[in-house]
Formats: sequence, C-alpha cells, structure tokens
Amino acid sequence: MRVTKKLLLGSVAVTAALALTACAPTAEAPSGDASDGGGPAEVTVGIVTSESGPLAGYGKQYLDAFNAGLDYATDGTGEIDGTTIAVENRDDAGDPDKAVTAVKELIGEGVNIIAGTASSGVALAVAEQAEQNKVLYISGPAAADAITGINDYTFRSGRQSAQDVATAGTFLEDIEGKTVTVFAQDNAFGQGNVAAVEAILGGQGATVNSVLVAEDVTEFTPFAQQVLAGAPDLVFVAWAGATSGAMWQAMSQQGVLDEIPVVTGLGDSATFGAYGEASEKINFLNHYFPGAPDNDVNTAMIEAIEEAGGTPDLFSPDGFNAAIMIVHAIQEGQGDVDAMVSALEGFEFEGPKGTMTVRAGDHALIQEMYQAKLVAQDGTFVPELVDTVSADDVAPAEAK
Repeated sequence: MRVTKKLLLGSVAVTAALALTACAPTAEAPSGDASDGGGPAEVTVGIVTSESGPLAGYGKQYLDAFNAGLDYATDGTGEIDGTTIAVENRDDAGDPDKAVTAVKELIGEGVNIIAGTASSGVALAVAEQAEQNKVLYISGPAAADAITGINDYTFRSGRQSAQDVATAGTFLEDIEGKTVTVFAQDNAFGQGNVAAVEAILGGQGATVNSVLVAEDVTEFTPFAQQVLAGAPDLVFVAWAGATSGAMWQAMSQQGVLDEIPVVTGLGDSATFGAYGEASEKINFLNHYFPGAPDNDVNTAMIEAIEEAGGTPDLFSPDGFNAAIMIVHAIQEGQGDVDAMVSALEGFEFEGPKGTMTVRAGDHALIQEMYQAKLVAQDGTFVPELVDTVSADDVAPAEAK
C-alpha cells in the first residue's frame, strides 16, 4: 500500500500517554477512551536518540525531520482517525545503557512505540528491549546490518551498511572478475568494512583484498603507494577520525585518485570540506543529500525543516520516514502492537527518497541510493548528483 499526502489528509494522527503501569505493555490495545475511529484516543511515541554526545548532530537531523514528517503525515493535525499522537523525547547521548534506561521508563509509562537512535550500538540494545517487552521499535540512522531481521518487533527508517557497500560496486560497470581493495584503519570499523565488501562485492564475483593501517599511523605515503602498486579496479575507502585529511592528501599526492576509481561514503554537510585537494577526484556513494531526489515529498520535507529553522541533511529522510511509518502503524493497528507490526510488513510508501518498501521477511527498508561528487562553489564544496541507483540493485540479502 502506498501512502500519499492525499491519503493522509482525511486522517487524524496518533500517540497516547497510556496508564502508568509496573509491567510492560502486551500486544493488546491500550486501555482508555476510544477515538471516533475506534482506536485509542491518544498514543504516545517515545523518541530515543542523541541530543547530546558525539552523534548529537545526527540526532538533530532526525528530530527536525520527524517533526516535519508527523506534520506532513497528519496534515498538520497531529492526529489520525481521531487518535492524537503525543511525542516524548529522550536523550540517549549515544550511550546504550542510557538508552535502555530511557526505554524501560517509557515502557513502564505504557508507551508501546519507540523510535530514533543514531548509534548502532544503541539500536541493537533497544531492539533487545523491544523483543523482551513486545513493543514496536523503528530504528533511525543506525546503519548496522545486524539490526535488520533481529526480531519481529524491530524495523528501520533508514538505510543499512550493506546498501552502502552495494552502491560502491555500482561505480564499476561489471563487478565480476574485478579486483577491489579496501583501504581502511586496522580496527573494528575497518575490519567490518572489509568483511562487508568481501560478502557483498565478493559475492558478486569480485576479488577483494585490503590495505589496513594502524590507528596510530600519521604518515600515509607508503600505504598509498601499496594501494597503487596493487593496481585494483576499484578502491573502497572506509576511514574515520582526525587523520582523514592527511590520508586523503597522501592518496592524492601519490596519484591513486588519478589512476584508480576511489569510492567512499559522502557524509553530512559538515564533512564536505574535509577532503582538501582530493575533493573533486573522489567518487561518493550517498544515502541522501537535499538535491539528490526530485519529488514532491522531498520538496515538502525540505521546506518544512527550513521553515522551522533547521537544515535538511544526510539523515533527514530517516526521521521523516519514521513519522510516516508510525502514523500508518497507528492508523491500521489502533494501538495493538501485533497489528502495527503486521501493518508495516510489506508497507510501501512515498518518502523523501521516493518509493520505500518495508521488506516483509526481515524488515529491511528497500530504497534507492546515489552516486555523487563534490564540486567547488563559492569557496566551498557542494554535492552534485551523478546517478541514482535503483532500490532493487542495492537491496541487501534477506536476513535469515
């Protein structure tokens, strides 16, 4: 079923503050007066995400867009079919323990819909609580593949790492028989990216090798030379932290960016100036930037966020999608958790990135991705769309 604004205009949105109780809510509909549409008069949605800490910027992107999405999906009424949607925000500061405490408190107050989370560690911890307490959970920007299919109660409103890696492979016309080098730090993050590229691009017929660099290294020339000497068909860079600038400078100066296609992920707008002289030579895979999609929903989201004083960015679609999914779940499930889960499985709707599909089997969110480049403009760098990658071409393997 595809949700459009027209469909939602005649509806009224939801969320209910339920009676305070010492035990977790069951899958039964909450008690309280019924709305005119037969559902609860009010439903409360608990939003748990980073409002402080290292991922606070991502949390703000999500929250600004969630508010815009809730307004969009309910035509500004904050209700759906006579059920009022209340929202209670909690700051997890990127800490799984704080998130679990917040979720337990919300559940104790009768909340049976939780959303948010920018950190994958937080999302995995909250997903465990969702299963234990039988509440609906819609994860946000957290990208870990392990979130998909983790349990029956957990969904996601953003992309996952496998979609990033699959998008990297689209920079080669045919991946089979090609050699891909992963250039990364020798830590859990880098090793995880090597494993993902081996699983996804290796599974498509590529030969995958890696150049891993110790985290305390500050001179990257020999490693850039090692990448160049291997003469791969594609280099996938997975890097984070303060040494990024020096790493990209070495890759540029050693000619890697001139000789071999190099792909990495394009982050939020705060990172656009971080690549220095390498900026216009890198191929970027991308989840979202405001100029990538061209549709009415994206336009509506951008306008709403900007009118509220915010700035649309990398994770804006995740918040907007979450609001649409929650409104649909409440409308169809009328407060019953199992019914809300069933309503979201296979749900197809129009989001800022176009058609989104919740895969019924594992709750992956199937969506298009983007190829982008950075171009110099007025003394800074701005993203420009190179190509749109179809949702089916980067759909992750179904989690078992």
